[in-house]
Amino acid sequence: MKKIEAIIQPDALENVKQALFDAQIHKMTVHRVRGCGQQRGYSESYRGKVYKVNLLEKIKLEIAVNDEFVDPCIEAIIKGARTGNIGDGKIFVSELQRCVRIRTGETGNDAIG
Repeated sequence: MKKIEAIIQPDALENVKQALFDAQIHKMTVHRVRGCGQQRGYSESYRGKVYKVNLLEKIKLEIAVNDEFVDPCIEAIIKGARTGNIGDGKIFVSELQRCVRIRTGETGNDAIG
């Protein structure tokens, strides 16, 4: 079992969701987050003052998958999010020690589904 976390551009969310659905991955958690990476933000002028905006709006996806879905999930995220520009995002994969479905008490691979 793995947990896949992806940080993507907000406008890529619909494309990523569709690519995940096409890969038979339907379960995910989506967060609106702020952060910066290589983009380092941008400068904006408001009423004659210049402001540095270095925390940009991003979307964070969290997806728990069984091992056979790790590569299809990563490929789907890349397919939906890649533009070739700085700021397309990052994908992190980590090991899940345990998963429990609250409703039924199922554990492990059965709980992820």
